[in-house]
Amino acid sequence: MQPLAPSLPDLPANAALFLDFDGCLVDIAPRPDAVVIPPGLAPRLARLHGWLGGAVALVSGRDIADLRGFLPDFPGAIAGSHGAELSLAGQPIQQTHAVDLDVDALHRAAADAVADSPAILVERKPHGVALHYRADPSLRPVVEAVMQRLADAHPGMVLQPAKMAVELRPAGTGKDGALDRLMAVPPFAGRVPVYAGDDLTDEAAMAHAQSRGGFGIKIGAGETVARHRLADPAALARWLDDALVEAN
Repeated sequence: MQPLAPSLPDLPANAALFLDFDGCLVDIAPRPDAVVIPPGLAPRLARLHGWLGGAVALVSGRDIADLRGFLPDFPGAIAGSHGAELSLAGQPIQQTHAVDLDVDALHRAAADAVADSPAILVERKPHGVALHYRADPSLRPVVEAVMQRLADAHPGMVLQPAKMAVELRPAGTGKDGALDRLMAVPPFAGRVPVYAGDDLTDEAAMAHAQSRGGFGIKIGAGETVARHRLADPAALARWLDDALVEAN
């Protein structure tokens, strides 16, 4: 693990707070549908939303409907599917890309390609597909080869490596792009971006937050562009709770 920065600053009152979900707000689970929501998470997010004037967003590789299933009362903006879809504070979900994709055909092709490897989990998404090999890390080369073939067969789609997974998503999307879109509109505009994430998919967004005068927080181990690091979702929760105590 890279060493921590000398000190993690307090969350500023003028922050625009961007939070990944898996591995950041909740612990990684063996399957995407098996995550456990910590009892204090929903009220913590609601209090942060109130304190920061609504400038709190979830930014995830999961689709928005899935995230709302886990956090139905979350009042802030959500960028899902790596920025391929966006919902502002309870507003309808908007597609942010122009890729012409037969997503059902993509899902079938992915499932057929790994039918002989039951340890590979096919995660069907509204704007792409992910193959997870967490149950058997030795299958990484199989997943990478399958996903490369799918990428070659679907113009406009690009590969997105992740923790124990590879995803196919629309080109021109990404968590950094989601941060950009949100920072251009109220209540995020004019604030200091703070981005917390744990995965390869979060690196560009953390770099982007830092380029805009804010900072990134890497959750867990691994190389990172972030200037700061916390050990796990529980450590992030403590830091956020400390900020709320100071705010009061």
